[in-house]
Amino acid sequence: MPHDAAVRRRAVAIIGTGFMGRVHSRAAEVAGGRVVGVVGSSLERAEAARPDLRAEKAFPTVTDLLDAVDVDVVHVCTPNDLHAEMTHAAIAAGAHVVCEKPLSTDAETAGAMAAAADAAGVVAGVPFVYRFHPMVREARERVRRGEIGTVVLAHGSYLQDWMLLPSDDNWRVDAERGGPTRAFGDIGSHWCDLLEFVTGDRITKVSAQSSTIHPSRGSTLEGPVDTEDAVVLQFATHAGAIGSAVISQVSAGRKNRLLLEVSGTAGTFSFDQENPELLWYGGRERSSVLVRDPDTLTPEAARFARVPAGHPQGYQDCFDHFVADTYAAIDDGTVPDGLPTFADGARAARIADAVVTSAAKQVWIDVVP
Repeated sequence: MPHDAAVRRRAVAIIGTGFMGRVHSRAAEVAGGRVVGVVGSSLERAEAARPDLRAEKAFPTVTDLLDAVDVDVVHVCTPNDLHAEMTHAAIAAGAHVVCEKPLSTDAETAGAMAAAADAAGVVAGVPFVYRFHPMVREARERVRRGEIGTVVLAHGSYLQDWMLLPSDDNWRVDAERGGPTRAFGDIGSHWCDLLEFVTGDRITKVSAQSSTIHPSRGSTLEGPVDTEDAVVLQFATHAGAIGSAVISQVSAGRKNRLLLEVSGTAGTFSFDQENPELLWYGGRERSSVLVRDPDTLTPEAARFARVPAGHPQGYQDCFDHFVADTYAAIDDGTVPDGLPTFADGARAARIADAVVTSAAKQVWIDVVP
């Protein structure tokens, strides 16, 4: 269950008024936060979004907000090119930070953000929230216990269709705003994080192909599209496992289908984010489906099973748990097991850089540790 709120409700600022801002604001309230201010791309947009974000006041800039209010936590939900600026402003004001992924548009900047948070002694979280599905925690714990033996192979995909049509447009299309990788940086980072989280192993080298389906889109760019729609990835890990993943934002009919299958010398686990109540286990003699039931899950997974079996949990529940654990780290001074921090965000940026380089050069690229 989410961490109990302190007696004084934590003062929270939301930077960004889109879908992610709404998700963050709800999770902050569930965790005992009070949204004291919101900043958008303009004061008018911030004011229009304020009721939906349950924010007390709209501010024209981050500086105005931080000067006017004593903020405990800043949630950065802006386009990627603004993450570093907003994060450093929050850290300078002594606030803890939750910053959307990708942490930045390049690995060097992401590393500097992580170093700044460490130097300031603030809690800095990045929402790799699929870690908080109870059945992901169940898979992770069972892999830890050796139930599938030594992991030798992993594969899967993260498929969406929200960029399927040439008329589909978004700021992420522009490499100046979103960074040099779109599909992989936006959702492939989630897949790789989940792989490393479940297996406890790390990707050491990658070979990637990328494809841009539509040379132009909507009205975002004056010139050609300079980010990819899809990536096909091969990889190897430190422990010797191999694998592959297909990452796409142009797969018709797929809305948010993150699939991870991990095979070991004694069994296989498979998790599909669009069916998050289930975890498939495959064995030589039998296969079975494990159901999210707090009465039968391992304690590590049961902690995140908020409601009884048969009462489905989903994406917002994951986000609520992520923010609750982030706030618990602020209160207790200790990081709960599995909480994704800026170190994980910087790690994802290094993998993304390797993928971009591999796709451009068509060679295997080592991932910087």
